[in-house]
Amino acid sequence: MFHQLVAIEPINLDPASTRALSRLAEKVVLYDDLPRDNAEIIQRIGQADGVLLSYTSAIDAEVIEACPSIRYIGMCCSLYSPESANVDIRAAQARGITVLGVRDYGDEGVAEYVVSELVRLLHGFGSRQWKSEPTELTGVKVGILGLGTSGSIVGRAIRYFGADLFYYSRTRKPDMEAEGFHYRTLEELLGEVDILCTCLNKNVILLHEREFSLFGNGKILVNTSIGPSFDLPALRGWLANPENYFLCDTLLALGDPSLRKLPNVSCVGKSSGASIQTTRRLGRKVIQNIESFFGASGQ
Repeated sequence: MFHQLVAIEPINLDPASTRALSRLAEKVVLYDDLPRDNAEIIQRIGQADGVLLSYTSAIDAEVIEACPSIRYIGMCCSLYSPESANVDIRAAQARGITVLGVRDYGDEGVAEYVVSELVRLLHGFGSRQWKSEPTELTGVKVGILGLGTSGSIVGRAIRYFGADLFYYSRTRKPDMEAEGFHYRTLEELLGEVDILCTCLNKNVILLHEREFSLFGNGKILVNTSIGPSFDLPALRGWLANPENYFLCDTLLALGDPSLRKLPNVSCVGKSSGASIQTTRRLGRKVIQNIESFFGASGQ
């Protein structure tokens, strides 16, 4: 077990998983507020050999250098690649520190959000309506940009309502194509679909001025990524046309809070991946990661 396990910020585990931490460390310290800077992160870690964090703070090379006791960093959030992580994975690896994150714990709620918001906008159930007449998803061409776990679940949910599904991903997905998803290059996808859902890793931006021009007008963009999937000035230019709509759940996905003032922007300001079920799945995977670390290290 760890000598000391420290969560440097709120990690949003369910009570059962939080209690389970006590059997994995001699001492557990859980902070319930965000650290202000690296100096406070370093102070909170101290001599701890196990560290936990969510997505709202970062552990960079400076912190890793200043805390030589760290053996394990557990990300209580998604980890897809070193480039998108809020932990300096390479600096940690250079010091022999294991970094584990979780995946696929909040995607079901994201799919529910996308379907809910699209149905409201297409039918005019709220203050906005996409076209002059109420529209079903049946037969509407929908593109998924990024067909990982989240994009696949979102796409399947939309396809249930009869939409025609197209996708672009770095790699082809034959299993999804067998389910009726049609592959297109990015340029082809943008020119063909009426609704585009971006389900990309953090810090991956694929939509610039040229891409919005290819996408055209009278369209709907839905961003379910953790951060912007677009260049902000290009998005603002595209939204200057009142027939274009942009939907997202969080302010992080919005990129600029001032965009909420626009009549063709809807940002609920709440994570669609947050639910009691999500919290339980997250907790189980965080505990499993620690247990696998001890199993691999023989402790």
